[in-house]
Amino acid sequence: MGSAFDSYFASLKGRRIAVLGLGVSNRPLVRLLLEYGCEVLGCDRTPREKLDAEVLALEQAGCRLHLGENYLQGVEADVVFRTPSMHPGLLEDIRAKGAVVTSEMEVFFEVAPCQLIAVTGSDGKTTTTTLIAEMLKAAGKTVWLGGNIGTPLLPLVRQMQEEDYAVVELSSFQLMDMRRSPSRALITNLAPNHLDIHKDMEEYVDAKKNIYRHQDESGLLVLNADNAITAGLRGNGATRFFSRLGEGHVCIRDGIICRGGVEVLPVSDILLPGVHNVENYMAAIAMVEGLVPDACIRSVAKHFGGVEHRIELVRIKDGVRYYNDSIASSPSRTIAGLRSFPEKVILIAGGYDKHIPYDVLGPEICAHVKKLFLGGATGPKIRDAVLACPAYDPAALEIVDCGSFDPAVYAAANAAQEGDVVLMSPASAAFDQFKNFMVRGEHFKKLIKEL
Repeated sequence: MGSAFDSYFASLKGRRIAVLGLGVSNRPLVRLLLEYGCEVLGCDRTPREKLDAEVLALEQAGCRLHLGENYLQGVEADVVFRTPSMHPGLLEDIRAKGAVVTSEMEVFFEVAPCQLIAVTGSDGKTTTTTLIAEMLKAAGKTVWLGGNIGTPLLPLVRQMQEEDYAVVELSSFQLMDMRRSPSRALITNLAPNHLDIHKDMEEYVDAKKNIYRHQDESGLLVLNADNAITAGLRGNGATRFFSRLGEGHVCIRDGIICRGGVEVLPVSDILLPGVHNVENYMAAIAMVEGLVPDACIRSVAKHFGGVEHRIELVRIKDGVRYYNDSIASSPSRTIAGLRSFPEKVILIAGGYDKHIPYDVLGPEICAHVKKLFLGGATGPKIRDAVLACPAYDPAALEIVDCGSFDPAVYAAANAAQEGDVVLMSPASAAFDQFKNFMVRGEHFKKLIKEL
């Protein structure tokens, strides 16, 4: 099934190709281009002395490198692949010289042989995208999950079949100059985001609209009726709304998610905590209509423990539920995690100090936590924020300073009793003890699974 793929890359042979940004998504692209005999210039802001071994290996394979702060200056190319986070407006000079500007994701949409399903939005993208993929898998479909989630899909096209499904998470940056849309598109919600790169909110929303702008009348667009911005959008084909608060094609009646008036999933069956995950399920249910039996949806809800490191259910031991929310590297993330549980939790927090304020975390911990175990440089800051809160009651909230991560985890586990929730949501970066939040999350899961 690689004909469109082969034709595209064969057409690039003999043309000057520039790849702007040598991060995760573009490295496999460079290897593909070299495989097809293309002349490739790899451009990246990183100076040579800080390059990792994988980029240097691309150079050994034939990719010329153009590095440093001025990496965009003097680029001469016929075709330019930009990195997803690069604003297309930075490339006007290159376009003016006649270069075609594209991206790994745009080419994937052009050459993929299978049905494309895509998700964007300001919040909930990753979980909803993953839910759609899990539902399709439960129905026996072959699914390729990627995009902004982290897996570059273009190199995998040669393995894809026409009857497969590619489920893709797309950022506003990936969508900005996309000229193709998937057959099924979802916008979870829209709120101000990434305005440090987008020139204004209008540009941000306009970029998101590209997820459905190029659909024809056969396309499906799913939108959130409870969000002021998405409620006003309409697609070129079928537009269907989900609503947790009111009426929509997918809505809640008597505690059951219904689609088109038919009961699909009791909310109580959803393993993931939080009302935001109820909305994620509603969006996914709208997207897989006609593709996935309702029984498969219910099976996923009862067994899916969450996206890794995002309020991820790690284990239930002796009636205690352990959740990994390592992605919570700021107070706002931890606040969202705390609000996901109806009961008060045992919280493990603290880590690397990014010198940000923690005062907003104090009232939330007082409201949602019954035992607090602290470690790392921010532990004292979090403790002070709690002690400064007028609602703090030492009889209702125990605070234990553990010094570092492992002792905090073990102390929390020892304190937990049947029915408790133990949430590792640090409100801090991981760099004091770990390379990143993913390594911290993996270490937490290892400790919990060894209990």
